[in-house]
Amino acid sequence: DLERFTRMGLGAGVAAWSCVLKIPGHAYELMPIAVLIGGIFSLARLAQSSEFTILRTGGLGPSRALGLLSSLALGFAALAFVVGDYVAPWADRLALELKARASGGITNAAGAWMKDRQGDFNYAVHVGRSKAGGELEDVLVLEFDRHGALLNRLQAEQADVDAQGLWRMKQVRLMQWSNAQTPLVQLGVFTPLQPGPHELPQVRELYLKDYSWQSSLNAGVVAAAVQPAWGMSTVELYRYTRHLSSQEQSAQRPEIQFWRKAFYPFACMVMLALALPFAYLHFRSGGIAGYVFGGVMAGISFFLLNNVFGYAGNLQNWSPWLTAAAPGLIYSVLSLAAFGWLVLRR
Repeated sequence: DLERFTRMGLGAGVAAWSCVLKIPGHAYELMPIAVLIGGIFSLARLAQSSEFTILRTGGLGPSRALGLLSSLALGFAALAFVVGDYVAPWADRLALELKARASGGITNAAGAWMKDRQGDFNYAVHVGRSKAGGELEDVLVLEFDRHGALLNRLQAEQADVDAQGLWRMKQVRLMQWSNAQTPLVQLGVFTPLQPGPHELPQVRELYLKDYSWQSSLNAGVVAAAVQPAWGMSTVELYRYTRHLSSQEQSAQRPEIQFWRKAFYPFACMVMLALALPFAYLHFRSGGIAGYVFGGVMAGISFFLLNNVFGYAGNLQNWSPWLTAAAPGLIYSVLSLAAFGWLVLRR
């Protein structure tokens, strides 16, 4: 970030702050891996120094050891939930605003399409760019009747959306192909077109300085559409997926992201269960490094498998909750198999 922010005239301090704001998101992604590595290292050290053997002779059975680790894992799961749902989204929003300062105030220049429905009328809404503070630029609204015929076309240079779905637009250009009063062209705002008995419907183009439109697309839905899914909390993802489903839009990708968010904290419990069998191994002096390396590779494989299942589930249209839960279920089976083989059979 140093070169980019310096080139924009913001200095090294802003670049350093941008890197700091990325830490919560990285910590959330790597927390299960960190729990696995820490668990393997700690339990292997206890086994190497024979402390775990003393605990076993003192009455610490496998089920009780698993229960003690489960209570510890719940603490890590709660920490992961707080970081992933509150700290990381807050830091990501600050990072986007910081990035916007370096790009002329634009937080997302990719744009987004949204759908809306009001009675017998359907709407396709496109936002060209979003800026810091929630301001939208290059807004396009297409209004259709229930048969799919285009009725009105509205363009606005700028727009603001409140929590109730009221769009306040500026520098509006409206084109009418219909003389019907619709939710976009409200009664009393425009004079209806009145073609003669043998005339075709007229087309009218109007320019307005300010105009308001009531929609079901509120500020939360718009923010969810224009910002990256990884920067949203679990509740925001749930609301966004419900909106997409109500508008008969594809919600496969955000639903997978929602279930991944919901299941991800419990991955800490799976990782500690996978680390427990290492306490029952016998180590020579200096033999811990190899097992810690194995834990690192296992953690990386979990991270990769989680991403692979996400992409494959989106392409193959798998069930979102099963796609998100599959990596955790696979590693749960592996941890229970290793626990049963090392503890109960050996």
